[in-house]
Amino acid sequence: MSVTLTDYKDVWVFAEQREGKIMSVALELLGEGHRLSRDLGDGAKVCAVLAGNQVDHLVDELFHYGADMVYYISHPLLDRYTTDGYTKVLTEAVKQYKPEVMLLGATHIGRDLAPRIAARLDTGLTADCTRLDIDTEGYIAYLQKNTTMDVEPLRAHAADKGLKQTRPAFGGNVMATILCPNTRPQMATVRAGVMKKMDIDTCRTGEVVNIRAELSESDIRVKVLDVVKEAKELVSLTDAEIIVSGGRGLGNQSGFDLLHKFADKIGGVVGASRAAVDAGWIDPSHQVGQTGTTVKPKIYFACGISGAIQHLAGMQNADCIIAINKDPEAPIFEIANYAIVGDLFKVIPELMAQWDQA
Repeated sequence: MSVTLTDYKDVWVFAEQREGKIMSVALELLGEGHRLSRDLGDGAKVCAVLAGNQVDHLVDELFHYGADMVYYISHPLLDRYTTDGYTKVLTEAVKQYKPEVMLLGATHIGRDLAPRIAARLDTGLTADCTRLDIDTEGYIAYLQKNTTMDVEPLRAHAADKGLKQTRPAFGGNVMATILCPNTRPQMATVRAGVMKKMDIDTCRTGEVVNIRAELSESDIRVKVLDVVKEAKELVSLTDAEIIVSGGRGLGNQSGFDLLHKFADKIGGVVGASRAAVDAGWIDPSHQVGQTGTTVKPKIYFACGISGAIQHLAGMQNADCIIAINKDPEAPIFEIANYAIVGDLFKVIPELMAQWDQA
């Protein structure tokens, strides 16, 4: 289906909320959306799309974290997330207001919702992006090479600026940059912890657009009877400022006992590589990496982790990386701010002793 590219404008961020609380990834995407909208130029804005039931109190928070506009869709049938309900109202909103770019968090909800919206709009979707950029001349060159369209009228408009969507591919061995040249909106999901929130400004405000949802019970084929939360406490890696991660070098499950003691002492949480999780040494909720959680803590301790590219993809943006490994040639040392070559079972107790004396 062909579209008129010049009809589309602005960057939309799906403001995912659960039980009346905005998810952190949505606030991160507002910060990224603010940057992208300014790079688009031509008066483009970053707009939060908030759907739910009686969640008016979240509107100001979205402005405080960078939204220029908030599209608010309120309906009793949006009280709990359902695939059918949210897909219908968001698809109709996109058709009416025509955003240039639409970003969603790569959460359980975002990964369910994004492809359904993209399919109904007959547009492209790039999943699990780690970087987003606006490109102008490279995009025009792509159109000239791969289409027969006249690109000259696009040069003076934001529509000529394609969204470069970068994500790991082929098991994380290459980074692929993807363009969506012929359809709109350009859609992407982004993992939590990859992008940076804007500094909160409680004086920031903006325009609210109330969208009336045309939604009935017959539109929703699946009814949510109850929400059962897992009884065990899952680690919150994305919010942690200090993470102590262990890998194959721990030797066995008991090695994580030492990491838990270390993390408790310095106010951190415990993470793990995929190798440690696959070995059954620790719960998958602790996994950091391409197939786990992407994190961006202030301090990341990599203990007994060799540094496979799949793991690096999930933690390389930490402010400070401290690597402990017996192998002086371990790839993790290439990105570490501090490299400690030694036995972690000797190094960590010494660090704990030094901490007590500090």
